[in-house]
Amino acid sequence: MQITEKNRSATEQQTAGLLVCGLLFGPLFYIIVISQLFTRPGFDIRRHPLSLLSLGEGGWVQTANFYVTGILALLFALGIWRALRSSRGALIGPIFIALYAIGMIMAGLFPADPAFGFPPGTPDGILPEMSQHAAMHGMGFFVAFTALTIACFVFAWRFFRRGERGWGVYSLVTGIVTPLTVAMGMVFTGGTSLFFFFVGIVAFGWAALLAGKLRCEFIHAEG
Repeated sequence: MQITEKNRSATEQQTAGLLVCGLLFGPLFYIIVISQLFTRPGFDIRRHPLSLLSLGEGGWVQTANFYVTGILALLFALGIWRALRSSRGALIGPIFIALYAIGMIMAGLFPADPAFGFPPGTPDGILPEMSQHAAMHGMGFFVAFTALTIACFVFAWRFFRRGERGWGVYSLVTGIVTPLTVAMGMVFTGGTSLFFFFVGIVAFGWAALLAGKLRCEFIHAEG
């Protein structure tokens, strides 16, 4: 009996630890990105997509950032599943968080093409033909933010069903704002990078707050 209780306690601690990964991946991603805005000569957030930070000297930092973000998000997805597995529809949300993680790892595996004079010494504008690795990078971005958007709607449904209207509205609004902001970035090409920078803050912020809420719920339920 004592061994069973110890095993249960260890499992609960592991689950709570996995949920912490959700608190970390968004803020960590942006801390690393913002630090590079001051250390990468020639990079201008008003013109250059964040993906270009993976290129040139020092590009390994952003590549690692994509990997770490993806791995932390995968661990977060596992934590959600373990925390909610006894509830209805517990598998759907973690699946889309995991797909988001896979998209971010793809973004690290397949770099974007040089563009708009970055890295320094490359031609201004964009290449006349997109490379295969840049196309895969774009696919990773699409998978990541599509999956995260759907996850917003999945959790909005969960919160509304539980009578948590505030969290339901927040998740629903985030799920609407995220693709709309991406679409606006595609239309207003002069500010594409800033739109994408903003949408990441919105979506990653939601994920971090979700992680904090689910962790508190789990600890309270198990306590």
